[in-house]
Amino acid sequence: MSAAPASPSSPTPSSPSASSASSPASPASATAPASPSRTAAEIASQPALWLRAERLAPGLAGLPAPGERVAVTGCGTSWFMAQAYAALREGAGLGETDAHAASQFPRGRSYDRVIALTRSGTTTEVLELLGALRGSVPTTALTADPSTPVMTAADEVVVLDFADEESVVQTRFATTALVLLRAALAARGPLPGVGSVADAVRDCAAALARPLPRAALDADQLTFLGGGWAYGLAQEAALKMREAACSWTESYPAMEYRHGPIAITAPGRVAWMFGPAPAGLAEDVARVGGTFLDSQLDPLAELVRAQRVAVARAEAAGFDPDTPRNLTRSVVLG
Repeated sequence: MSAAPASPSSPTPSSPSASSASSPASPASATAPASPSRTAAEIASQPALWLRAERLAPGLAGLPAPGERVAVTGCGTSWFMAQAYAALREGAGLGETDAHAASQFPRGRSYDRVIALTRSGTTTEVLELLGALRGSVPTTALTADPSTPVMTAADEVVVLDFADEESVVQTRFATTALVLLRAALAARGPLPGVGSVADAVRDCAAALARPLPRAALDADQLTFLGGGWAYGLAQEAALKMREAACSWTESYPAMEYRHGPIAITAPGRVAWMFGPAPAGLAEDVARVGGTFLDSQLDPLAELVRAQRVAVARAEAAGFDPDTPRNLTRSVVLG
């Protein structure tokens, strides 16, 4: 069992990021007032946590070896991080990697290792799955809380307690877990088309320091798009906006956008791209009256920008982002 030592990281105040068409002085962007929420402070702490996770990654026990057939699982945000990691690992040629929601895991399928992501360590579907897999396949869990049942449910456990959160809405634990997994892959060789963790940290600082795109703050609907590993991040961005601000959001692989989803795009609505945009996509969004947002930031840093927009939209709508409607920190079923 491997555990990362705990130590709180001090949050750094932040400000927003910009779209490709906006700058700090542009009317297309807005400097939101500093949020008093705990969620905002946790979002702002991410650069230092990512650097710490990168240092932990090399040689960490329980992570997949090259060539292993791997499944990654979780619920909600953790499932979307699993999707991003699976795409990164396969894209690096390190082995077939599937991502499954814990409740939909194909238990009859053969894997060499299963990775489970669970911030709380108490999620019912994850614990039940790990129990069902015990003795048939090696399992590794990434969690934030070393005092929970996942510590004995998985064969190996990586504890990222320094990235734990008080907020119900998950932000920094998820991104820090993905950075650790990404850094472990990068330690075996460059990831095609993906920058270094140092690049991501630099971009995260930029995402925290630039004004937020006005179109995203004011939109009555947002569609998040991504390709490859960034599609999981687009899914997560849409979830954050729904959880914190109760906003109407959707998410799709970027090349699927023209196959139906573009029908809802209109003035006052945003298509937000994570990663490189397919040729002609921005023009197609403009043609039907929507606003297209993208940037040159690392897609994980772009997720941080979306997290900040979610908090700003929540507060503008009169919601408390620290206590989102109908949600608890963990889903524990009776």
